[in-house]
Amino acid sequence: MTPELRKHARLPLVLLALLALICVVTVWSPPAGRVSWCLEVGPGLVEVAVLAAVYRRLPLSHLVYIATFLHLQVLIYGGFYTYALTPLGDWAKEALHLTRNHYDRVGHFALGVVPCLLTREVLLRCTPLRRGGWLFFLVCSVVLAFAAFWELLEWWTALLAAPDVGTAFLGSQGDVWDAQWDMVLALIGALITLPLLGRAHDASMAKVPAPAK
Repeated sequence: MTPELRKHARLPLVLLALLALICVVTVWSPPAGRVSWCLEVGPGLVEVAVLAAVYRRLPLSHLVYIATFLHLQVLIYGGFYTYALTPLGDWAKEALHLTRNHYDRVGHFALGVVPCLLTREVLLRCTPLRRGGWLFFLVCSVVLAFAAFWELLEWWTALLAAPDVGTAFLGSQGDVWDAQWDMVLALIGALITLPLLGRAHDASMAKVPAPAK
């Protein structure tokens, strides 16, 4: 690994260490149970493992690593309590006189933000695609496809897992349009992120050193 790549790796390593510590603390005795914790947080940890495995060949921007770390905090908080029972969501429900705990909406909005940045970076750095309308369209399409796949994953889990675990993971809270809301919020997350963080993402990508040979 080159000196530049080692220097670039410092922040991801710090974030990884913090994430490991938070995971150990929260998985120890979560109110929702460890199975629920693993179902909610597991996919995010798989993403982290993939990013770590490809780091030498494809180091990503610090913005992507920070966004991924923050997304994991959203997943861990939801997995610790289950999305329908998070204290933060219950507080918002009471304060804003809502009909349900909407913390899961936050999670699905984040499900649009992080894949959006990750997809944008991979397309710009690994394909001939340039900035413009096609990049915008393809990134949003990938995010929407990812959000739809997540809904399928929730459905399969609800069918295969124990009823209480499956219901907690599904988190629909009786809303018949829950899957549609989740996909729309992920798409909104991407639509907001692309114009809002595009320049910051470009600046962060410009600082990424060449990958190790």
